[in-house]
Formats: sequence, C-alpha cells, structure tokens
Amino acid sequence: MQLIQDLEKTRDETLRYFSLDPLDLARTYAPGKWSVRFVLHHLADSETVLFERIRRVLSEPRQVLWVFDQEAWAKGLDYSQVPLDISRRVYESVRNAIIYYAGVHYESKGRLEFVHSVTGVRTLKDEFDKVASHNEHHLAQIRLALQGP
Repeated sequence: MQLIQDLEKTRDETLRYFSLDPLDLARTYAPGKWSVRFVLHHLADSETVLFERIRRVLSEPRQVLWVFDQEAWAKGLDYSQVPLDISRRVYESVRNAIIYYAGVHYESKGRLEFVHSVTGVRTLKDEFDKVASHNEHHLAQIRLALQGP
C-alpha cells in the first residue's frame, strides 16, 4: 500500500535528522521560523495527537476532536529544554503504531468519520493521509534549513 510506503519513508528520513550535530539542529528554514530541533519536537508531538485521533475514531467514531495549538505546545512543553532523544523515541514508537493501524484499518474502516473542531467532518483515511503529508511538509522545511544560506 502506498500509504505504508510513505509512512515508512518519512519515518526513516525523519529519524536520521535526530542525529544531526547541534549546529545543524539550530538551523532554521527562514528567519523567525522554528529550528530543526523544534520541528523535530513538533513532529513527535503532532504524531501523538494524530495517533490519538486515529484511535478515537476507531473506538468512538463521530466524536468532535479538537485542534491543537502547536505554538502553545512548543512553549508549554519548552522545546528548548526537552532532550531530543525523548522526542525521537516518542516519534519512532508512535509512527510504528500508526503504520500498524494503517495496515489493518485504512481500507476496512477508512470511511469512519469524526468532526475536527476547525476543518469539520473528516474520515479515518483523511487522518492517516495527514500523518504522511504533515511529516513530508516538515521534512521539506528541514531540508531547506540544512541547505544553509
């Protein structure tokens, strides 16, 4: 399944970036934007949010699920202080679980719905697809940051 391939590909590339040296982790893709380190912490946190939504939809379809404020998470969880290895482990384990659930449920239960507090009615398939596209979006930012000036 293409989705599984995309999830594995983005997982593998993302995991490599957790091992960057401190100078590369401090790079940003544009002035005033998050550093690579912050993007990696964000990816770990967003994976947990998306995974929680996936599990809720499988268990309790048609729920209203709330948007999360990524800036508030970065500040409240103090991304500047959190050890990067913690986020790497969270990201890897949650992504592996998402891959498992996608393999089992993407086709058979993909039409299950939930209501996103901002974007409205969405399906389980939409959420699985978002995991891959969201990760790819941030990988593009990391690649740009690492190209340097």
